[in-house]
Formats: sequence, C-alpha cells, structure tokens
Amino acid sequence: MNDLERFEQELRSLKPARPPAEFMERLRELEPARVAPQADSHGQTQWLWAHLVRWLVPATAVLAAAGFVWFKYSHPKTQHGRSLAVTVPPPLKADSVQIDEQLVGAFDAVGRLPNGEPVRFHCREWMDNVVLRDKTRGVVIEQRTPRVEVVPVRFETY
Repeated sequence: MNDLERFEQELRSLKPARPPAEFMERLRELEPARVAPQADSHGQTQWLWAHLVRWLVPATAVLAAAGFVWFKYSHPKTQHGRSLAVTVPPPLKADSVQIDEQLVGAFDAVGRLPNGEPVRFHCREWMDNVVLRDKTRGVVIEQRTPRVEVVPVRFETY
C-alpha cells in the first residue's frame, strides 16, 4: 500500500466535527418562513391556474410571433410604413425583332461505338443573336448564345 492509499484510508475513517451552535442558530434564522397549508379548494384552484399558465404563456408567444410574421410579410410597405399599391408595368411591345445565326466553325469527327463500329459526326458551332427593340420606351434587349450542333453519320460497311 502506497502513501496515497494510506492517506485516503485515513480520510475515510475520520468523522466530521459538529458545527458551532451559534452558526446553526444563524442558519435557522435565515431559513424561509414555512407557509401553513390552506383550504383544499384554494389549493386546487392554484394548481389549475399553474397548469393553465404553463400552457397559455408559450401558446400566446407562438401566436404573437405568427401574427407578427403574417402581418409583416402579407402587406408590402414603403420606408415610411404606407402600403404600396401594386402596379404592373405594361408588357414590352417589341417594334423590331431581329434573329440572326452565324456559323462560327464546322468540323467532322470520328468515334467508335461500344461494339467497335466507327461513326462519323458532323459538328457545327453557331452563335445565335436575338435583338428586341421597343421604340416607345427606348429599350433594346440583345442576347447572344453559343450553340453546338452535332449530327451523327454512320459509315457504310460492306
């Protein structure tokens, strides 16, 4: 047995001393006053209110938060708190529409099918361009989109 084990054994065998009497008196003076039991009906009413409040407080908080969120997001507001009138702008009327496609490049490629048969592909690269103009509003919308066209052509094998 080492020193630490002996020391622990001695500590276990010691009995704690009783606190001084004056200290115990001061503790008794600080002890909260005990409430005398009241009539049975009053206790039941108190129990009922405690359980109602336990459920009503969280339910009220949830309803208030849901009402706030609904009110906040159901009515669009300006910075000053006034409701915005929802106005839909008239649709764009295109006076002039131009659709153009330009061939950028063309090439042929050869590939093999899983069974080993060769296949030729015609490949073309295009640039599509669409321009819309609305002269009454002075709006010009232009969109350029690249496009690749691949057409497989089989080799004839005899």
